[in-house]
Amino acid sequence: MDRRSFLTAAAAGLLAPRAGTSRRTLRADPFTLGVASGDPSPGGVVLWTRLATDPLGGAGLGGMPSRDVDVSWQLAADERFSEIVTSGTVTARARDAHSVHVEVEGLDPGREYFYRFRAEGRLSPEGRTRTTPAAGVETPLAFAVAACAHFEHGFYTAYRRLAEQEPDLVVFLGDYLYEYAPSGYTALSGKRVRTHTPGKCATLADYRLRHAQYKSDRDLQAAHAAAPWLVAFDDHEVENNWAGPVSSTGAPAFARRRAAAFRAYYENMPLRRGSLRGAAIQVNRRVSWGSLARFHLLDTRQFRDDQACGDGVRSGCDERLSTGRTLLGDGQWRWLEDGLQGSGTRWNLLGQQIMMTHRDFRAGPGRDVNLDSWDGYAPERTRVLNALSGTANPVVLTGDAHMHHLADLKTDFDDPDAPVVARELIATSIASDGDGYRDRTWIAESLAENPHISYMDQRRGYLMARLTGDELSVDFRTLDYVSRRGAPARTSHRTTIPAESA
Repeated sequence: MDRRSFLTAAAAGLLAPRAGTSRRTLRADPFTLGVASGDPSPGGVVLWTRLATDPLGGAGLGGMPSRDVDVSWQLAADERFSEIVTSGTVTARARDAHSVHVEVEGLDPGREYFYRFRAEGRLSPEGRTRTTPAAGVETPLAFAVAACAHFEHGFYTAYRRLAEQEPDLVVFLGDYLYEYAPSGYTALSGKRVRTHTPGKCATLADYRLRHAQYKSDRDLQAAHAAAPWLVAFDDHEVENNWAGPVSSTGAPAFARRRAAAFRAYYENMPLRRGSLRGAAIQVNRRVSWGSLARFHLLDTRQFRDDQACGDGVRSGCDERLSTGRTLLGDGQWRWLEDGLQGSGTRWNLLGQQIMMTHRDFRAGPGRDVNLDSWDGYAPERTRVLNALSGTANPVVLTGDAHMHHLADLKTDFDDPDAPVVARELIATSIASDGDGYRDRTWIAESLAENPHISYMDQRRGYLMARLTGDELSVDFRTLDYVSRRGAPARTSHRTTIPAESA
């Protein structure tokens, strides 16, 4: 902390210990994992940090002592923290890996704020956040969509470029981390630029340590500090291709492992305290941006039936067409249907993890589909698309595929004249699969095989979207490499989706 920051903090009282608390000081900076915010509302937002003096030390406990630590927080109207709006003190408990989730309320809707923390004389980095507009107010929105950030496969330059665009909101759609042991998953480029913590994640300590390793990255910290996030997990936050109570590898005691992964996920994300519910976690939720848009975030892992026909990309699997199979589960389906029917916003954005559009992976006769995606649950996809067809301006936001896609969603993908129900925007990965394929001629073949998909790009990147009452404009941002630092990002494709008349 420089002299000016110190004087500003001292004048605001952030460096003064709370009466009756310990004056013991930590031996090193506890804010090595940065700060974050999330789940904004018209009157509030969640502020997050986790104390770790040694992120990779102490069996996932970040080198922290076994005692609880008081943490002060401030939220200000300006970057200099000269106008403090609200403040308080919370306890970072050792049993929660010294994570902090502050649910701030009583704020003004639709405005920008700045926040920071203090613990035993140490001051955190500053974060920027904002509340959503009030109900009935139509305010433009700039938001980013990102997914899939394998630590070993590349540097997180895409996160840095995303932060530099200063979005109002970041929507992260899964695979925030990967559970594999070192070299457990080889990038398409064949390169490993960094190394995972030892072993495959199986215990609470393993998941905490892996989260700390990922959170230690400064580019990721910059993206968190730039804007509030809406987060939802996919499979790798637990295990590749897990489905409900079923381990894809037949791992023993999977329920215990899944509960440990959920707990570590909550501890390391800007989620509300009610998200963690015993051995389960709730990530399906709705966030509205005034009268402009409503985000419906789905959970496509926790309630699904096991994948058909042994998982993977396969042909000739009749089981995937069974009407009794579910991906969302009955409760989440009813929640989604009610939310779509009751939405009064101009746009409805469905944030979910796996490719919804049909994609045939085989060139020529025959059909190969990914049974872990919505193609493996085709009747329920039709049900969702029928629900979307009666909703104002639906758009589906997706991760997982490690490729940018722009697709038309139809209830019948085999009929070229079938009406388009919605558009699907699939974000490529932040780092997963590294620099990617050298030969990209196969993309033209895939587009020819799937005429409802109009754009694909296998490079790393993210989506940057600008939403108004009239249109959604989306930039597909790409980086040519992540095997070394410093890659520029550029817009490789742009699409504009006009709003239909109310």
